[in-house]
Amino acid sequence: RMDQALLLVRNELPAPGLNLAARSDSCHQCLYQFLAFVPPSNESLRKPGTASVMVDTQHPLTLLLNSSVGDRDFCKIQYHFGEFGNYSLVVKTLSTSTQTVSCDLIINEGPINSYLPILFAFLVYMGILAILIAGRLLMKIDPVRNWVYKKLNPRATDRMINSELGSPNTTDSINCDPTPQSWSTGSRQRLRSLDTFRGLSLVIMVFVNYGGGKYWFFKHESWNGLTVADLVFPWFVFIMGTSIALALGSMLRWGSSKWKVLRKILWRSFVLILLGIIVVNPNYCLGPLSWDNLRIPGVLQRLGFTYLVVAALELLFTRADSGTWEGRFPALQDILPYWPQWIFILVLETIWLCLTFLLPVPDCPRGYLGPGGIGDFGKYPNCTGGAAGYIDRLLLGEKHMYQHPSSGVIYQSTMPYDPEGILGTINSIVMAFLGLQAGKITLFYKDQPKQIMSRFIIWGIVMGIISAILTKCSKEEGFIPINKNLWSISYVTTLSCFAFILLLLIYYLVDVKKWWSGAPFLYPGMNSILVYIGHQVFANYFPFKWKMQDSQSHAEHLTQNLTATTLWVIISYILYRRKIFWKI
Repeated sequence: RMDQALLLVRNELPAPGLNLAARSDSCHQCLYQFLAFVPPSNESLRKPGTASVMVDTQHPLTLLLNSSVGDRDFCKIQYHFGEFGNYSLVVKTLSTSTQTVSCDLIINEGPINSYLPILFAFLVYMGILAILIAGRLLMKIDPVRNWVYKKLNPRATDRMINSELGSPNTTDSINCDPTPQSWSTGSRQRLRSLDTFRGLSLVIMVFVNYGGGKYWFFKHESWNGLTVADLVFPWFVFIMGTSIALALGSMLRWGSSKWKVLRKILWRSFVLILLGIIVVNPNYCLGPLSWDNLRIPGVLQRLGFTYLVVAALELLFTRADSGTWEGRFPALQDILPYWPQWIFILVLETIWLCLTFLLPVPDCPRGYLGPGGIGDFGKYPNCTGGAAGYIDRLLLGEKHMYQHPSSGVIYQSTMPYDPEGILGTINSIVMAFLGLQAGKITLFYKDQPKQIMSRFIIWGIVMGIISAILTKCSKEEGFIPINKNLWSISYVTTLSCFAFILLLLIYYLVDVKKWWSGAPFLYPGMNSILVYIGHQVFANYFPFKWKMQDSQSHAEHLTQNLTATTLWVIISYILYRRKIFWKI
């Protein structure tokens, strides 16, 4: 099967036989898992005992061979097997006098290079990009442009894919989906970098949700650590916070009352949560949806609640006029006037820390942050997520949570655990608030790109330093490891560090130097809620999915997932050209 290799164990030792066990190097402090019993050799027939097993190829494995009677370990081998490879492990005695045993790993048939499809896909997309760039350069030549306009409908070609972006009417919009209005009431120009950042996050999110070619690094990390899939949701939350700052300030400057804005905030939060529970609910796979198995937490639910808290917090303390602050320390004008907001966020984070590390959890050590299952040498199999999992099971019930957490694959945990649970929502609020801070920076320094970029750099460095302290620059040994399932505070600071730096780069390329229009990520970024809900609802319909000839091929999965993702980019581009933007 995909991500597996065949291992044939040949035992030339006499009775009693061998036990073969394995442990994935990505499984921290895990128990060895029994794979097979290898019978002893038949000395009369001079025939070795054999056993065949399938081994995982996604991560390096440590193989352990020991006697089936007693505790003697014969050999321990660490090796990273290749996909579809055929291997033999030969166990024999080198010296009968000293009973020295050797274990030799032999490659019978070499593995395939499962990463070649990624390289091929990259070259294809680079080729398409080169053609588009060449086409744009040719369109700058007057005879070529006149010929094209003559052959095609001018009204359909007057705005090419990288032409100047229009400004849909968003004067009454405060939303986490459509890009907010610009920072200036005199100019209706939009910050294209925000749409581009949001669209980039969304495109990666759609790709990994569709399967990411079934590559392990396009799936969520089993527990501590980061993969590509773990980056995008926090970035989406971050840019939602940035959009709140810009859109809310714009609405107030255009004369909307705070009560009117609050009603919009409440309505949009309610709709997002409702869409998440009713429309995008993974527990549909358990059968017809009913209250008995309704998953209450979810991505849109978390977005809706986070949006409600952060937008209401900003509405409470924002000013219609975002001019220069007249108080002391003008360099901190985007922070000091909002000190009550910072107090609120610090109180929230204190609550998260106290609940996480001080709440007693039955049959679990206090402050436990592990995955349960076979992790921590199997001491706490039912403690997945510690306090976070306990709170969800207590308040929501096991049937109303996510039933297949990522920890179940490698750590073999059996307890339901929801990565969008109650306790983690506190830190998603913190993430959105840091995005809100990025929005305030662009507001207060709207005509000073150097100031904006320097502050993005400073915030990125500060968040990076905090992450380094919390994690001790280690995946497993830090005070608070980076963990997407828990939405740990180190996860938030690390991803916000990346977000500030990435937003800085996109802002510089798109809005300052204008070297890049933001295409194609710009278009899904302007219709993010529609694309997100659409890709979930139509995930199992053609042309987004079809029956594969070889379901055990990374190449076929990658082709299908990239095709589906590209189709949503094309759909968003068509909607953009028709000026169709779905707002909640």
